[in-house]
Amino acid sequence: MGDIAVDVSGKRHYSLVCSCCGKQYADDGLMLTCPNGHEPALLQTEYTENNFTPVQEDEGIFRYRDWLPVVREIPGSARPAVFRSERLSRLVGLPDLWVAFNGYWPERGGLLETGTFKELEAYTVLGRLPKDPVVLVVASAGNTAAAFASVCSRYGQPCLLIVPEVGLGRLKLPEALHPSVRLVVLEDADYADAIALSEAVAKLTGFQLEGGVRNVGRRDGLATVMYSAVEAMGELPDFYFQAVGSAAGGIAVHEAAKRLMAAGAPSNASAASKEALPRLFLSQNESFAPIHRAWQAGQRFLVRGSVEDDKRAVRRAFADELTNRFPPYAVHSGVYDVLVESDGDVLAVDGESARAARDMFSDIESIDIEPASAVAAASLLSAVRGGRIPRDASVLLNVTGGGRARMARDHSPIQAEPSLRIASLGSLEEAVDQIAGLFSVELQIS
Repeated sequence: MGDIAVDVSGKRHYSLVCSCCGKQYADDGLMLTCPNGHEPALLQTEYTENNFTPVQEDEGIFRYRDWLPVVREIPGSARPAVFRSERLSRLVGLPDLWVAFNGYWPERGGLLETGTFKELEAYTVLGRLPKDPVVLVVASAGNTAAAFASVCSRYGQPCLLIVPEVGLGRLKLPEALHPSVRLVVLEDADYADAIALSEAVAKLTGFQLEGGVRNVGRRDGLATVMYSAVEAMGELPDFYFQAVGSAAGGIAVHEAAKRLMAAGAPSNASAASKEALPRLFLSQNESFAPIHRAWQAGQRFLVRGSVEDDKRAVRRAFADELTNRFPPYAVHSGVYDVLVESDGDVLAVDGESARAARDMFSDIESIDIEPASAVAAASLLSAVRGGRIPRDASVLLNVTGGGRARMARDHSPIQAEPSLRIASLGSLEEAVDQIAGLFSVELQIS
């Protein structure tokens, strides 16, 4: 079990600011929302350091510690590997195409051992927690659970992971789960069911909801994709491509780009306006695309289908990790707002196109990529074919996960075993009671 390096000063070098009312708060490491009675809004971080000053001797994400909401550094982190892909550039017809690879690919510097950019979130969330945190409750479609399972197990952080059964296969880890990390698998369920159960469990005394996109630790951890890109590229990209479920990553890189621009980072050499932020081109499965539908309809609010229709659409999706039924679309400074601010767009990708993009990337780069990354790559190809990307534009493609097959060949990952299986979610109260019994602490419904 490793030791967590603690900032002995105990001081936080940032504050939290509500994106709606502007109220500023001192962070306790757990705060997720503004308590003022207004429309839902994301909290954002405001750092005392205004300049972009990477710590050169640190190769992990704590290289960007001045712009991370943490009070401690967690050893063992890695960061995105950003490079210009010459072969992919030639094939796509974009000379200034860059890839941010988030996964395991040692030759390229990819050292995220669970094969997903969710590791960036896990290290930052743990670094933000107070010294004596409660049990962290994490709902996941699989990738987030893998990242938190790995990091929390390594450092003995109490954690409850709730995943639908379809995501269990993604929990192949460098080491076995620590006894303080418990995994609950929901059979015949989807990501939305996992979220609902996690929110119910978090009402127990001694448990703390991790919070998803509302957690500034998650978003600012994902922001390191843009920080790594600017270090490698020397400027902000004109276009940014990523597949999304909640779109926390899209929101995060947009926030990062605004912070970098304020710090004087060069931007958009090919853009008519030097003040233009990177245009976010987000993508979803064609069969399940709530963000795409709302954006194309010009609506600020999502159009809800029936639960059964949504579940059928989830089952048809090429990349099930992108099937968030309740993304933060309308929330203040959420998906809708960052798309408007960046002059962005949302594309839908069918399974056949995603498979072709996955195979193309594997053939060109000799590395496997995750389904969500294939959706993003396919959306880039579609945008180029549609004449939407100028040839002289700088483009950043976020490969949010990859290298799991390579990891399996190089090492012997351990499949995480559930502490509890729930065959039918049914009553949330019954499920919460079952989960409470997994932890050797005295718990009471608050």
